[in-house]
Amino acid sequence: MSRLLYILNGPNLNLLGKRQPHIYGHETLADIEANCRRVATAHAFDVRFHQSNREYELIDWIHEARETAAGMVINPAAFTHTSVAILDALSMCEFPIMEVHISNIHKREAFRHHSYVSAVASGVIAGCGGQGYELAIERLATLLAEAQK
Repeated sequence: MSRLLYILNGPNLNLLGKRQPHIYGHETLADIEANCRRVATAHAFDVRFHQSNREYELIDWIHEARETAAGMVINPAAFTHTSVAILDALSMCEFPIMEVHISNIHKREAFRHHSYVSAVASGVIAGCGGQGYELAIERLATLLAEAQK
């Protein structure tokens, strides 16, 4: 079995630490990546960590992951609420997918309450800040271990 996890991040997440810290906190995407790599390494996973403001790049990485990954953590950001194309790409994946949101999308504007990605996600973590990524990796480790039994 592959020991590779893809961690994908959507638009504007490159501005974490600068963008609306009262909502998203002061952690940068580099901080989140370092924490993800630490947790993944503890479970003997390798990580491919990507961020893009372009929908097609996220879709290309999802297609790539289909061939090589054991699981995926995805924070589609604003594409969560708009992208049927990302949903379609994820629906072709045969591994567990964890959806992560730094803020609690259910406490925000009504349009943020709907997620296309949730339809194919094994789990959703929202409102835990950057720690949500770490929790998602822990959950993937559990799901993948259970699948090996």
